[in-house]
Amino acid sequence: MRADPMPLGLPVRRGRVISDFPKWYTPEACLQLKEHFHGQVQAACRERRTGTVGLKVSKVVVLGDLYVGKTSLINRFCKDVFDRDYKATIGVDFEMERFEVSGVPFSLQIWDTAGQEKFKCIASAYYRGAHVIITTFDLADVETLGHTRQWLAEAQRENEPGSSFVFLVGTKKDLLSGAACEQTEMDAIRLAKEMRAEYWSVSAKTGENVKAFFTRVAALAFEQSVLQELERKDGRHCQIGAGAAIVMRMEASAAAGREAGSPGRLQCC
Repeated sequence: MRADPMPLGLPVRRGRVISDFPKWYTPEACLQLKEHFHGQVQAACRERRTGTVGLKVSKVVVLGDLYVGKTSLINRFCKDVFDRDYKATIGVDFEMERFEVSGVPFSLQIWDTAGQEKFKCIASAYYRGAHVIITTFDLADVETLGHTRQWLAEAQRENEPGSSFVFLVGTKKDLLSGAACEQTEMDAIRLAKEMRAEYWSVSAKTGENVKAFFTRVAALAFEQSVLQELERKDGRHCQIGAGAAIVMRMEASAAAGREAGSPGRLQCC
């Protein structure tokens, strides 16, 4: 799906242009198996009918235990750096990343939340309004996988049911290989299915799958935003999130037969 770029804002960074629907990590635990953007989204982009989507920002929250690598994951994608000696996040931190999806500007606001218990009361306030919830765990520490259920539950308490895409991400893939990695991933995939989440395995150190993962996040969030814009215009109901496939339901009888920048930081000392 291609469209002429819309003249809105500055050009996006290299590697932030998305023209085709990105593939999932594994078909066993993914939100959508399809290989293309929704037909109505393709048409809207082609015909420049995306409304205010180019001005919107999709909120992404990244959760998980202390030292599972949340900050490293975000820094690898946003800054293409890896620091072995980073300090634990205090409170919350965020980065803004701009994309061009099928010629339409689109932004992700990626929130990095503290994994320490004493900061949960602060960080939880920033879970609200999340379009994407990313729960992370350390592939080399199976105990952190079990904790992802609680992290997800806390984030979902702050959001409307079914309003957020959910991802389960195993970090530090470079530390495991062979049978050990396969077994941990099998356990994670089973949990992802229970959580109605899409599973990914990444390494911030080597960069493996990091760009592909966030590109997938941006594409799904963008598609959701466009469909919601079409719903607003045409009176359709759009239900997306919680691992469910996209469902479009015509609500107005008149519609029957219609084709179908800047990083910031908030801290508490």
